[in-house]
Amino acid sequence: MWLDHRAVSQVRRINETKHSVLQFVGGVMSVEMQAPKLLWLKENLRETCWDKAGHFFDLPDFLSWKATGVTARSLCSLVCKWTYSAEKGWDDSFWKMIGLEDFVADNYNKIGNQVLPPGASLGNGLTPEAAKDLGLPAGIAVAASLIDAHAGGLGVIGADVRGYGLACEGQPVTSRLAVICGTSSCHMGISKDPIFVPGVWGPYFSAMVPGFWLNEGGQSVTGKLIDHMVQGHAAFPELQAKATARCQSVYAYLNSHLDLIKKAQPVGFLTVDLHVWPDFHGNRSPLADLTLKGMVTGLKLSQDLDDLAILYLATVQAIAFGTRLIIEAMEAGGHSISTLFLCGGLSKNPLFVQMHADITGMPVVLSQEVESVLVGAAILGACASGDFASVQEAMARMSKVGKVVFPRLEDKSLHQNSFLRTSFQTIPESAETCSTGIINPHPTSAPPA
Repeated sequence: MWLDHRAVSQVRRINETKHSVLQFVGGVMSVEMQAPKLLWLKENLRETCWDKAGHFFDLPDFLSWKATGVTARSLCSLVCKWTYSAEKGWDDSFWKMIGLEDFVADNYNKIGNQVLPPGASLGNGLTPEAAKDLGLPAGIAVAASLIDAHAGGLGVIGADVRGYGLACEGQPVTSRLAVICGTSSCHMGISKDPIFVPGVWGPYFSAMVPGFWLNEGGQSVTGKLIDHMVQGHAAFPELQAKATARCQSVYAYLNSHLDLIKKAQPVGFLTVDLHVWPDFHGNRSPLADLTLKGMVTGLKLSQDLDDLAILYLATVQAIAFGTRLIIEAMEAGGHSISTLFLCGGLSKNPLFVQMHADITGMPVVLSQEVESVLVGAAILGACASGDFASVQEAMARMSKVGKVVFPRLEDKSLHQNSFLRTSFQTIPESAETCSTGIINPHPTSAPPA
């Protein structure tokens, strides 16, 4: 339900409280978090849902409960999406202020009053009923969970990078940014001390890597946006037919078609006159504005396969520019990032990976095991079973580098110019514009709330 944005009124009222818990979600709560969704359920489905519910679970905790019968929640899900504090627990005043005092009255029984760190063993392991459903022996250890994106971050961020010529070699793990990219994208950066970044979720203590603070940037639609742009184009039926004839996915075909039409120039130059603003479902980070909409500028009357391929490229580039904006916001807040670690479905697309390297100017590390979310889950299981003494030990042993993609320097000037041309859309109304037409995104006066 994270993609469901119907609780707009509820999240606006929550943000108007300016409660202190909001400083740990980037200053503004997202409509994708659980408090506004719970408030929507109470206000709209009181008799049929709210009054009858025994528990409200985040998906990873629901799966843990189905597997073990244990209602204990993961620290990860409660800290990242429910305003729980790893250090202080629940804040009664917040729930009372937003009209969900019901949870305080029953000692948080419905949303979690037993909280375990990811990787902790749950109950007696797999129940006989769950074991039968899964075809596994009863009693197998089941770990307290991670949110899927956070499991992906855990699966890639600790890999041994020696011998690849990367700036992060020999540097703290805090110099790495895990980008988990599928339907949406999540940008996971960790630090030894809490870092507060406006518009970026967190800092969350021990929500992904034990003992580290987590900041989580994100883009609400990435893979879903690419599908939307490609499938909605007039030339999509032609693309489907040609890709099927070659036994290729439509994206493998588009990548090869771009190579065909770019001729001698770098592929990035095909979009010199076409730009996409990718916030078709609002902006999660760093603007934290769910009201923003998408935009395409530079359209022509033609609707052939070349146009579709170039629009696809511009969309991929726009997503990569969004990642660059998130990185710049995190670095302005105090992070120091040198290397990207990508996983998820979009990391299987070589164009998507190369554009992220080129546009951010950073090397991209891909995992040996492409399903890194499963690696993260396996790390937790290996801790719950006692095969490893700590999550950090399991990360070091189970995460492996598969490939490194470096930025192409010949495209640097193009992407820098594109960034300057399109970044005006990220600037609040209070930004200053000088006579050269270059916009200063950091005026002396604060942007409006």
